[in-house]
Amino acid sequence: MNKKYNAEEAEKKWQKYWQQNNIYKYDFNISKQTFSIDTPPPTISGSLHIGHIFSYTQAEMIARFQRMQGKNVFYPFGFDDNGLPTERLVEKEEKIRAASLPRSEFIEKCLDTTQKYEQEFKELWMAMGFSVDWDLQYSTINSRVQTISQKAFLDMAKAGKAYIKESPVLWCTTCQTSIAQAELESKDIETTFNYIPFVVEGEELIVATTRPELLYGCVCLFVNPEDERYEKYVGKAARVPLYNYEIPILTDEKVSLDKGTGLVMCATFGDTTDVEWYEKHELKYKKVIRPDGKLYDDVPFIGGLKVIAAREKIIKLLNERGLLKKNETLTHTVSIHERCGRPIEIINSKQWYIDILSEKEKYLKAADEINWYPSYMKSKYINWVENLKWDWCISRQRYFGIPFPLWYCSKCGKPIYAEEEELPVNPMESKPIKTCTCGSSKFVPETAVLDTWATSSLSPLINSKWNSEEDMHNKLIPMSMRTQAHEIIRTWAFYTIVRSLFHTGKLPWRDIMICGFVLAKKGEKISKSKNNAGSSPKQLIERHSADALRYWAAGAKLGTDTMFSEEELKLSRRFLTKLWNAASFCIIHLQDYNGNKPEELLPIDRWIIDRIKQVEEAAAESLKHYEIGIAKHTIDDFFWQDFCDDYLEIVKDRLYKPEVHGEKERYSAQYALYNVLLELLKLYAIYVPHITEEIYQSYFKQFEKVNSIHSMIWNMSPNYGDGSILQFGEHIKIIINEVRRYKSEKNLSLKDRIETLKLQIPESEGLYLTKTIKDIKACTWAENIEFEFNDELSVKLY
Repeated sequence: MNKKYNAEEAEKKWQKYWQQNNIYKYDFNISKQTFSIDTPPPTISGSLHIGHIFSYTQAEMIARFQRMQGKNVFYPFGFDDNGLPTERLVEKEEKIRAASLPRSEFIEKCLDTTQKYEQEFKELWMAMGFSVDWDLQYSTINSRVQTISQKAFLDMAKAGKAYIKESPVLWCTTCQTSIAQAELESKDIETTFNYIPFVVEGEELIVATTRPELLYGCVCLFVNPEDERYEKYVGKAARVPLYNYEIPILTDEKVSLDKGTGLVMCATFGDTTDVEWYEKHELKYKKVIRPDGKLYDDVPFIGGLKVIAAREKIIKLLNERGLLKKNETLTHTVSIHERCGRPIEIINSKQWYIDILSEKEKYLKAADEINWYPSYMKSKYINWVENLKWDWCISRQRYFGIPFPLWYCSKCGKPIYAEEEELPVNPMESKPIKTCTCGSSKFVPETAVLDTWATSSLSPLINSKWNSEEDMHNKLIPMSMRTQAHEIIRTWAFYTIVRSLFHTGKLPWRDIMICGFVLAKKGEKISKSKNNAGSSPKQLIERHSADALRYWAAGAKLGTDTMFSEEELKLSRRFLTKLWNAASFCIIHLQDYNGNKPEELLPIDRWIIDRIKQVEEAAAESLKHYEIGIAKHTIDDFFWQDFCDDYLEIVKDRLYKPEVHGEKERYSAQYALYNVLLELLKLYAIYVPHITEEIYQSYFKQFEKVNSIHSMIWNMSPNYGDGSILQFGEHIKIIINEVRRYKSEKNLSLKDRIETLKLQIPESEGLYLTKTIKDIKACTWAENIEFEFNDELSVKLY
């Protein structure tokens, strides 16, 4: 081994070696137990950042762990490269608007952009040493996935689970598309509560509203049935200010007695409550806001204006006419589109939906049948399902997505679905192969595309090549593990459960591993849109190495958010240097080791062997529960303290001076060094795969005859006997640390001699101690060691 470890050279070398030797390839032909991983296909919406490194690396470590438990690991990787996020990226990079180009030309630009970013993403994951089987790679826009997505939609449509209807829909006027409830976020904004008089039989009733621009869309006033103030007005008609038409006054329990004036206007549509009232009370619909965010031209006074401008103008107009009694500034929570951060509207539109509201109990039951790691993340899922108010809108009025495989009959309007053999199909470029049941052969293609979640929710089916000649879904589903961030529990986790239960009748996976975020500062998540990530992962790898980044990423408790500072990578580099130096020391002393087990192992050598097995057992238990950080902490404690600080210091003299300690005694230490270091490298291999491979290949491969450390199995065969050797080892550590503390307090060098070390130890450890006296003397620089038996350990120095 070289004196210094060259990470840049080693990492590229071993990444190439792993690929050339198919170290991580899934074997379809062996009966070994499969561990399958459903990994989030990263969205093509910009460059990856440290937050992606954090969560994806944690999951990758689980893949390595399971492989080293003897499992046949099915570890595919995909790219979510269709839909609105990609469109917005292309618009930003090309400085264009999708609507300003022919559809085909814009889609071509999207395809070029996705290819560029997918290559960039793949190169980054490979640079991080990901143990992915790249032969299993997929993208959500390719023809195979399009076929699966369109087939899945057709199955749901024919079963009535997917349906089309014209109704109020959540709408982003910036992105100009319908969206689903799961794509909403909340934002507090400053606005005004405007007090406006409605007239009932010549009497003024004051309504407070934050949306005065919707006065023209007002279809009803509501009061609480228990509100005595308005009891006599219920059932009467109120005249709308400015517009002078009459609307009914009705009651509903949802009206707050304390908010505003207790009198609420219902307009089509100001918020989701308006929608509830509209449907519950069968109110009429009045169009106010267009899909582009402007008011319809026929809205008096403010037609053609955008919402904010219309609001300002109507407030000014009300004030001029004495119809604004007062207004108050307040902080108001509004729903915004997660993709663009702009407030959403609700408009009437014809859209495709997947029915989810009718089977909420089924989806809640599914949560109980899945193992959630950490367990408290299950409550996020349950809260989401319990509070669902809308079916899942899956149609998007965009361009770069998977087309709906259908047309509409020009004569009767009936949907005409593509045949399975036509898939994948683009209805805008082809025609149905059959006529409508009404006899018409003229059709209008569906121009909307499927929501990208409608495809990525099928990732278990995509991974298992569902509905193809190579279909493996009966073997792979439920998959062993899904990994994802907690922010997409409401989308990717929930939608995948919905789709898997429908299409396979099975849960999509047995376990779900929920990772935390990386924060740029307290409370602020690092994200592509905020551009707050600092250095790119590529730059960090070049400066610090992939293993340094991986070691850092493994430090957090599962599910918790963490801050990132480049300074933290110094700790990673310190660890890598320590591991290299410790391994170098061991290998120097193993040059004449022959691999045979000695006739007798000295107690301290037995202790370190049993101790690493104990550590391995504890780490494996944590990793089975996806606690990468807890497992690493367990291994780190052993490496830094038990192995480096204590064991190597204890046996150092024995290794250097066989003429003093004996050849057999030295060989006992060599046997322990070889086996403990090899096992330690295997434990660390899941965290820092490059440096562990470098050390393994430099020395151990010639004896182990396995082509990679990552093809080895953790040696899970603990044999602690009665545990006395483990207790003895802990007592030796205490003795040595007491001596060190004593010398430190006296300002003595660790190599300064002490005359007598007097010990009291349990009688059961007497034989162990007798065989360890030489090691203790050498390590503590004690001239004499005296001991007597006592149940309580005692250390005295003279």
